[in-house]
Amino acid sequence: MKLREIAHSRTGDKGNMVNISVIAYERKDYELLLREVTAECVQSYFSDRVTGEVIRYEIPSIAALNFVMQDALGGGVTRSLFLDKHGKSLSSALLDMELNP
Repeated sequence: MKLREIAHSRTGDKGNMVNISVIAYERKDYELLLREVTAECVQSYFSDRVTGEVIRYEIPSIAALNFVMQDALGGGVTRSLFLDKHGKSLSSALLDMELNP
């Protein structure tokens, strides 16, 4: 099962940092998100792009997770040679992650 089947996502950037939220469509799937979408798994998933720490914040009131990824934009918008300097496509890429329910 792909993450996109049970959740949607948004991305933001600040300097060389990316913030990705993952929000369950249904509250019942929040436990699956907690179990399967760890900071370590997200770090591994983006290992070719994110060279810094990945921190996961849990927001149970809205059945969401928020990931803050350091050193993720190749230096930031004004210095990056990445095609997607703001990292907006990273939320779609994360939703392509396979889960093992």
